[in-house]
Amino acid sequence: MKNSTPLMRNARVCPAQNYNAAGCSLHALNTRSRFSVVALAFGLLATGTQAQQIADKLDQVVVTGNPLGERDPVQSSQVLSGQALTLSRGATLGDSLDQISGVGSSYFGPNSNRPTIRGLDGDRVRILSNAGASVDASSLSFDHGVPVDPLVIERIEVLRGPSALLYGGSAMGGVVNTLDNRIPRVAGDGLSGVTELRLGGASRERNAAMVLEGGDKRWAWHVDASGRSAGDLAVPEFSAAEGSVSHRVRNSASDSHGAALGSSLFFGKGFAGVSIEDYHSHYGVTVEPDVTIKMQRQRIATAGAWNDAGAMLSKVQWQLNSSRYEHVELEGDGSVGTRFKSSGKDLRVEAEHRAIGDVRGVIGAQMESSTFSAVGEEALVPSTATRSSALFLLEQWQQGAFGLSGGVRVEQARVRSDGDGADGVGRFGPALERRFSPRSFSFSASYHTTPELGLTMSVNHSERAPSFYELFANGVHVASGAYERGDATLDMEHATGLDLGMHWASGGGSAKLNIYRTRFANYLALNASGQTVTPDGDSTAWPEYRYQGVRAQLTGYELELRQAWTLAGWQLAGSLQLDGVRGEDLSHAQPLPRIAPQRLGLGLEAQQGAWTLRADWHGVARQSRVPAEDRATAGYGLLKLSVARQFRWGDTDALWYLKLDNLGNQLAYSASTVATMRDLAPLPGRSLHTGLQLRF
Repeated sequence: MKNSTPLMRNARVCPAQNYNAAGCSLHALNTRSRFSVVALAFGLLATGTQAQQIADKLDQVVVTGNPLGERDPVQSSQVLSGQALTLSRGATLGDSLDQISGVGSSYFGPNSNRPTIRGLDGDRVRILSNAGASVDASSLSFDHGVPVDPLVIERIEVLRGPSALLYGGSAMGGVVNTLDNRIPRVAGDGLSGVTELRLGGASRERNAAMVLEGGDKRWAWHVDASGRSAGDLAVPEFSAAEGSVSHRVRNSASDSHGAALGSSLFFGKGFAGVSIEDYHSHYGVTVEPDVTIKMQRQRIATAGAWNDAGAMLSKVQWQLNSSRYEHVELEGDGSVGTRFKSSGKDLRVEAEHRAIGDVRGVIGAQMESSTFSAVGEEALVPSTATRSSALFLLEQWQQGAFGLSGGVRVEQARVRSDGDGADGVGRFGPALERRFSPRSFSFSASYHTTPELGLTMSVNHSERAPSFYELFANGVHVASGAYERGDATLDMEHATGLDLGMHWASGGGSAKLNIYRTRFANYLALNASGQTVTPDGDSTAWPEYRYQGVRAQLTGYELELRQAWTLAGWQLAGSLQLDGVRGEDLSHAQPLPRIAPQRLGLGLEAQQGAWTLRADWHGVARQSRVPAEDRATAGYGLLKLSVARQFRWGDTDALWYLKLDNLGNQLAYSASTVATMRDLAPLPGRSLHTGLQLRF
């Protein structure tokens, strides 16, 4: 589809039945723009007519993470795309989502940030690429990055509720799905392309990306390439390691590059496509001043869909992904300290049945397999293999003001450790295999008391099999400053949750409120034992941390308010966002670790013609509810400004933007950062960032 290339797709959310309607409103884009970092500056001129010509070419989007491919009124989902995504893109996936309500980041310096959702992180948040599994080592350790370049992502979806549980227990917190169109889903229409250049920021970044797409009614192709180079992160003056004072986060520079090629064939009732991608990154590990990580991932993905698939089925879609991941941790002299390798395959098939009265639904199956090995000084887990297979079902019913949605997933999982194997390490023991049978379900209901006001309720139960490192870890983990021990006898994680919501929209105003509580009968926590361990040949006594099952509870809320109005020819929109979560380790009568405190976001956006200006203030409260081994983190407030300008450059559509972050240059630390790392990596200081997108 010409001129609909990623990086420039400004999102419009339309009801599924109007998915192909050209007149869907841009109001949804404005509501999501509260996620952006905002603006003030001077720049390029263009007429309002030119801006409208650009707007007329914008794509419509729906939530693809939902197997039924639409926004469900009882489904908690958020979409970030178009100009909002452009202005909020960070160096990592976690950075890009950090300002979304209920979503945070496990901030481990500027290079290793994994998304957190409602206080849950690690294997409780599922990272997907085009709705397929993303194989990496980011959930194993805070210093391991997610192998994704946000610059080539066209859309990010955050999904919770019934559909999220269909991706397994690893999605009990939610799903983060990145989409990049590397397997085209829509037939091509000539040649189109986009390039983006970004400069500046607190890391003095130099980013560039290019996407080309083309084809005709029978086939479409996609090519993209990107690169990023950044120096050590600039921050306000702080007390760094060993009492020194610094304005830079040590060993935080990075270089990365990637490329991908994909193509799809289209036939009367569907398509089939394939893509290959290669991603490399070399970045510093802040907690270890002389250690860097060289990461690479290769991925082959295939996907297809068949519409009108039979008398009972309206659509069948499938995808098969195969990934190889490796990273090596290099010492200061260039020698390899530890080598991590992982490979995995993921097959998912979904079949949507034809409507039965007012009921729509999808049934599917998923199979996953992965292997992991770590060899070297910091090999804290043995070589392992994980296999799982699952069946799932999602049904939705809507009649008038009432809506119901339910999902269930049954799974079989096996986790095998090779133990000491041929290496003779001597601390992993004999080979061992554990088997688990997780079961998850969710039921939701919605009711519109008036056309403007809707109420929602969701009840869910989810189970997660322990990961290989929770079962078999036994070694020093330098990134967390601890000796970590798994427990091969751990039971599955069990959680039951209740989510109540209200959403209202009328004229230019809207409000959304969610309150939730999740009770864990068995929460797999990494807790201090109060003992120390001195490994053979090591003079350091490391504090011991053990994985153990505890009773836990998470209670939280998310509030979003928005009001739009017109003043002196400007379209204005004000927004307020407030969220908070309280985590309790009930077994030890103490708070859960790394829980983000209450956050308040205030935004004001102004649009006229091709101009968009915005100012955001994000306030974070002091987090004093921490476990015994941690300490409080001070609160802070950050002011961000930005400006964006759409214009025409010859026959090319363009977007120019300028961002000023942390205007007050305030020293701030993230409470979600692991305690041993927090003081070494403050949040970015004052910075100026500019970029230009060109599209033809």
